[in-house]
Amino acid sequence: MPTTKPLVKPFLFLLCLSLLFLLSLLLSRSPLNPNLTRQVLLSSSSSSLLKIRPGFRSYDDYLKLQLNKTLNPRLRRVWATRDWNRKISVFSRFFAELRQSGFLSDTSRALCVGARMGQEVAALKSVGVADSIGMDLVPSPPLVVQGDFHSQPFANSSFDFEFSNVFDHALYPERFSREIERTLRPGGVCVLHVAVARRGDRYSANDLYGIEGVTSLFKDSDLVRVRKVDGFGLDTELVLRKKNRSR
Repeated sequence: MPTTKPLVKPFLFLLCLSLLFLLSLLLSRSPLNPNLTRQVLLSSSSSSLLKIRPGFRSYDDYLKLQLNKTLNPRLRRVWATRDWNRKISVFSRFFAELRQSGFLSDTSRALCVGARMGQEVAALKSVGVADSIGMDLVPSPPLVVQGDFHSQPFANSSFDFEFSNVFDHALYPERFSREIERTLRPGGVCVLHVAVARRGDRYSANDLYGIEGVTSLFKDSDLVRVRKVDGFGLDTELVLRKKNRSR
């Protein structure tokens, strides 16, 4: 009768290889930060109000998807031509109201997070906030510098005011919020435009079902205002102020 013992060692060898392969996938780390893999898992399970979309095998996969939109020649032509003045006009109205409400001033140093080609920055300058800059994965000089909102290329306490309407593009929302708080000065203001309970486009990395899904991430800030807006598919404006204490 033939024996099966010679098959045992190859089987165990293949089993070990398979386990090592699976372990390497589970322990894979983003090139940006070794803790980010853990952070996205925390995000997806910590709150029913904020859900991380599945399907990203690595941070590189996420970046490729975002760059696919940002570098799309057709979209960039639209942003630079047909949409340019329209968006500046709408953003200018938002910023003028924030200025009138005391959340922004001519002397503010301002950052627009995820600014694409810089319409938000141009709008800030048009209402008198001269010291304004944008940040995006792809730079668009002179209004937008290169940077990842999961790891801003700015020093602590660099800005008085930060604006973003791309929270839904954050794969790691905790990191997104921490970086804003890190680069805001004490007493500084963060304004976010978000969509609540409304699914974003295919480039969104998370879905928001209640404002607490955002505000709970800002550990060093107070929510000072919430209002409805009509901002290019986004319906809610959140105004948060960083607490007056050193980080």
